[in-house]
Amino acid sequence: MNNPVLRASGLRKNYRSGDATLEVLRGVDLAVAPGESVSIRGESGSGKSTLLNLLAGLDRPDAGELHWGAEATAQLTLGALTARRARFLGMVFQSYYLIPEIDALANVLMGARMLGAPGRAERERAAALLRRVGLADRAAHTPAHLSGGERQRVAVARALMNRPQLLLADEPTGNLDERTGDEVIRLLLEVCAEERTALVLVTHNATHAARTQRQLFLHQGQWR
Repeated sequence: MNNPVLRASGLRKNYRSGDATLEVLRGVDLAVAPGESVSIRGESGSGKSTLLNLLAGLDRPDAGELHWGAEATAQLTLGALTARRARFLGMVFQSYYLIPEIDALANVLMGARMLGAPGRAERERAAALLRRVGLADRAAHTPAHLSGGERQRVAVARALMNRPQLLLADEPTGNLDERTGDEVIRLLLEVCAEERTALVLVTHNATHAARTQRQLFLHQGQWR
């Protein structure tokens, strides 16, 4: 693959459990092309969330290498890694993680605040993203006045605020009913395609996984 947006080589991660060592990831390789959508499925405990945390730079592997574009994350200081993450990738989680005291528009703008005080261009971008996810008329509503599906759509807009090259989604439909979950996956895939943002989707839902361009299955810390 030429110039992948994400490249992981031989990722390993262990955790201590009493006197024992638990091997969670056992040499995982992954390359994702710009604009590509990839899904990852696996049984509970197979290492899916651990892998996503490593890909996001939220945790360090015990062995292996991770590149964001041409940049090796291991060579970045913690501060540089945090700054690079804010520009390079967005994340969508199962539990939304919206700030309850502020409205939908302000929540989307939180992505921009990681890069400095938002200006007019950032506010226009946030409003445009809310329109794209179908929430233009809900911009002034706080999360408490939004449905679960609406909250997740706000989270998708926030993740795309800084025009990331990569979006990581960890069970984004886990708290949603089937119909709403299907709508969120459709929206996520459509918006990422429009923005030319690569997507790595962790999901337990085989139907959702089948909608991505490439499907992977993790079993006991290795691809199956």
